[in-house]
Amino acid sequence: MNAFNIYLTGVGGQGIGLISETILRAADHAGHAVKSVDTHGLAQRGGIVVSHIRLGDDIFSPLVPDGQADLAIALERHEALRAAATMLKAKGALVYYDTVWQPLSVRLNQASQTRAAEIETFSEKRGIQVISVFQADLPDIRMQNMVVLAEICRRQLIPNIDLSHYRAAMADLMVGAMLEKNSAVFDKRLAG
Repeated sequence: MNAFNIYLTGVGGQGIGLISETILRAADHAGHAVKSVDTHGLAQRGGIVVSHIRLGDDIFSPLVPDGQADLAIALERHEALRAAATMLKAKGALVYYDTVWQPLSVRLNQASQTRAAEIETFSEKRGIQVISVFQADLPDIRMQNMVVLAEICRRQLIPNIDLSHYRAAMADLMVGAMLEKNSAVFDKRLAG
């Protein structure tokens, strides 16, 4: 398989670690050669969390080079624009959850809040496919990552990974009520 690079970003507490590990394990269940690395920074204080996943036979580093991501996944609007501007290749795909966790600069009125229209305008110039997702009736905002994961599955945005691989990965990582609740959110988005 040719290289396929995935860059994930969000704010501490949004569940980037879980969605990243689920995709990594789904890729493994699908038989891909895969490498991954996470950077947590100040995640526990609301800082950004970043994960890199690289699929392919001739990959020797887990870090996605700047501007070389085929798919960027963001759980927040500011991080979505940043990922599109710095990590995505032209004609890549951006999937983001349409919510805002304001960075400090926005809270201090030193920068403006990123609008969905800015992401669309920027992406259109580079031929980037933008997929914005939102689900108003989530039982827990920490499940926004499952909505995004289901959208990735539904649109088959990662080559050769299908529903059975995502379900196996989720069962690897969650048990009991956690698995049931997250699976319910995932299934609802798939159906919708």
